[in-house]
Amino acid sequence: MRKHIILLLVAIFSLLISSGCMTQTEAKDQVVLRFAYASNAQPVKDAMAKFGELVTEKTNGEVTVEYFPDGQLGGERELIELTQTGAVDLTKVSGSALESFAKDYSIFGIPYLFDGEEHFYNVLENEEIMEPLYQSTEDLGFVGLTYYDSGQRSFYMTDGPVLSPDDLKGKKIRVMQSETAIKMVELLGGSPTPMGSGEVYTSLQQGIIDGSENNEFVMVTAGHGGVAKYYSYDEHTRVPDIVVMNQATLDRLTVAQRQAVYEAAEESTEYEKTVWKDAVEAEKQAAIEKHGVEFFEDIDNKPFQEAVQPLHDEFKNSEKFGSVYQAIRNMSENEKSEETR
Repeated sequence: MRKHIILLLVAIFSLLISSGCMTQTEAKDQVVLRFAYASNAQPVKDAMAKFGELVTEKTNGEVTVEYFPDGQLGGERELIELTQTGAVDLTKVSGSALESFAKDYSIFGIPYLFDGEEHFYNVLENEEIMEPLYQSTEDLGFVGLTYYDSGQRSFYMTDGPVLSPDDLKGKKIRVMQSETAIKMVELLGGSPTPMGSGEVYTSLQQGIIDGSENNEFVMVTAGHGGVAKYYSYDEHTRVPDIVVMNQATLDRLTVAQRQAVYEAAEESTEYEKTVWKDAVEAEKQAAIEKHGVEFFEDIDNKPFQEAVQPLHDEFKNSEKFGSVYQAIRNMSENEKSEETR
């Protein structure tokens, strides 16, 4: 593993040097931030591009952002490691991908933690909850800057819809490399198969897995609708995407430049929220027209919630996670309604 990472770093540094894209450019006092990311839905790509535009604007050109898109430098785990070492300065990954680096992020993998979009936004924009999470990786060499909405995650299958947990029994389901996601599928009766996003299409096509779980953008953007034509809105999780930045790079910026980076990150989040919903609807329509995907929306998720209750109990009673779990649930309108009955 260590040898693999060293070889990867050598290759990446060679690429960066040949492209002339080191952090300090020849122009005095000008900084180029290297931002690498894996495959993403268009609204997330647009938000990352907006971040770069805003950084340049807010620093009067002193700081610019250079992109290495669509997995050029590896998958999400590799990109986190590259950001950790400073081979790249920024990346954007799923909160679940950060679990193996900081257990704090596993809170987002709890199924049905959020009651819906409004609850999700309220929590992700709560500084008391999010700032400790963003700083939880500081000792590892990187910190969080902001989040992007990655929508809800539901199951999609090759051989029929998932209308109840019974439809998952014995089925091999791809999950992210997340301990919480693995436990969720096990509780629902499925057989979790952790793998990177780049392996999913072929695995569905070859029958290595029976289905996966993600937002709607995998159906056309990633092409999964060509082999898995049943998308069921059980809406089990809402896992945010997180933009992380190398701590040493952040420290090298001036106070004004750091402030610009933070402001640009926050404003890019607000921008992404404005384009997300329309993009989801466009993706669904394209999936129907191009691949004949069927979307099943009227699903009773109570049986799913009951099946995964042990995960809620585990986090609620945890010495490490109990307080943040309760803080998140306390922001739920449903929770408040229960308390007033």
